[in-house]
Amino acid sequence: MTKLLTAAQMRAAEQAAIAQGAVTGLDLMERAGQGVVAACLAHWPELAEPVATAGGQPPDPRDISARKMARRAVIFCGPGNNGGDGYVVARLLHDMGWQVNVLAVAGTGAPDARVNQERWRALGQVQVLTAQALRDHPGADLYIDALFGIGLSRALSGDIGAIVACLAQMDLPRLVAVDVPSGLAADSGLALGPVPRAGLTVSFDSPKPGHFLAEGPAHCGHLAMVDIGIAAFRPEDAITLVDALPPEIIARLGKGPGHKYSHGHALVLAGGSGQGGAARLAARAALRIGAGAVTLGVPPEALAENAAQVNAVMLRPMSDAAALRAALQDRRISALCLGPGLGPREAALLAAALDGTPLVLDADALTILAKNPELFARLHDKCILTPHDGEFARVFPDLAAQAGSRVDQARAAAQRANCIVLLKGPDTVIAAPTGRCCIHGAVYARSAPWLATAGSGDVLAGIITGLLARGFAPIDAATTGTFLHAACARAFGPGLIAEDLPDILPQVLRELGV
Repeated sequence: MTKLLTAAQMRAAEQAAIAQGAVTGLDLMERAGQGVVAACLAHWPELAEPVATAGGQPPDPRDISARKMARRAVIFCGPGNNGGDGYVVARLLHDMGWQVNVLAVAGTGAPDARVNQERWRALGQVQVLTAQALRDHPGADLYIDALFGIGLSRALSGDIGAIVACLAQMDLPRLVAVDVPSGLAADSGLALGPVPRAGLTVSFDSPKPGHFLAEGPAHCGHLAMVDIGIAAFRPEDAITLVDALPPEIIARLGKGPGHKYSHGHALVLAGGSGQGGAARLAARAALRIGAGAVTLGVPPEALAENAAQVNAVMLRPMSDAAALRAALQDRRISALCLGPGLGPREAALLAAALDGTPLVLDADALTILAKNPELFARLHDKCILTPHDGEFARVFPDLAAQAGSRVDQARAAAQRANCIVLLKGPDTVIAAPTGRCCIHGAVYARSAPWLATAGSGDVLAGIITGLLARGFAPIDAATTGTFLHAACARAFGPGLIAEDLPDILPQVLRELGV
């Protein structure tokens, strides 16, 4: 799994590498510029092909007049190190025979950026960047947004705000963002104002949380990473991107010798008559992910209709909290799922579930929790809450109202609830009370838009419950379940409905090598 570095962590890693003599600031800037050029040519290989002259021959890069027929790049440079990267790109493209126009914000505060600006001035001019100057350079083969990088933390105003707003309004072909599109918060993915839409974003060493959160993916286009030689200085406590499953987790997904109860017994509570569909989805998913046994606890009046719908899932009448407490006396039950299709049942049912058994609380259980905040005191470290944004706002209204990163919101919620919080969405955030945090981004090539269908969240709750039943730690159950859930949607593709998700799990597991 990939590590994501915040802006502060990235700066600290760079400074540590410089302090220990591994690199200099100019080294890092040169490597960044080289990486941007390489990423552009890899993403658009046609740019590496020479432009033929009228006679059909490629131009001689030493011939100044031939430059008028060469490929053309327009580079927008800001006053900081992001702008310094842009000057390196300008110099490298010039050396490759490109015609390069550099438009820069007045003033350069970063020492290394000033050095690279002067290196560029020995080769070409620097035009003052204005909104009008932006419009005066149509038809270039490549545009480079090196205005503002990961250090930006507030909205831009005045002339520079107007310039970025103008850039955001322009439909520029092959616009490349250096690190992040200007105006995008690298830690949260939130737009701090107008943000250009890049076709390619090239970032350094590690992705940033904002590449995967909120509006980040919509503005970044394709995301490419460049190694600048500071991997050894990354912090230990970085956020994890759940873009793969570790070998040890894949190994655990397989089954060894034993009987059904040695592989876990999950209990899923269902609602009354006509309300059992969501719980049945969760129960089937728990069984598919490998729980040895799954029981559906249903009100007595709903036994017949559920019996007509399930086979391998067992049924047990469960009329009230007392019946649930009695069921939980059976210590073979190793995980419990409460919420999908449950309906507005009494808080006593949730109170009975909070006996220390590993527990997933989803959907209606979260509504019950929101209405009965005294139950928070009974949440424990084997609980997993799985709210979408609306449910999160009901359970944690003050946190949801705070502007800022979903990471900060989920971490604060996990600390308050003393359990795992899985904040669902295309940019799912999974946080533990310890501060440990993971992001699963169903974006870019791993997009799974087909999950936007009724019942898919119930299946996710079931997969996680099944993993808990099998003995997975809550954080591992949450991250693994989220990964597999999205993988199933991609494997099935268009036309997906929630019923398809559990049944595509075997294929996904086989493809992982389970």
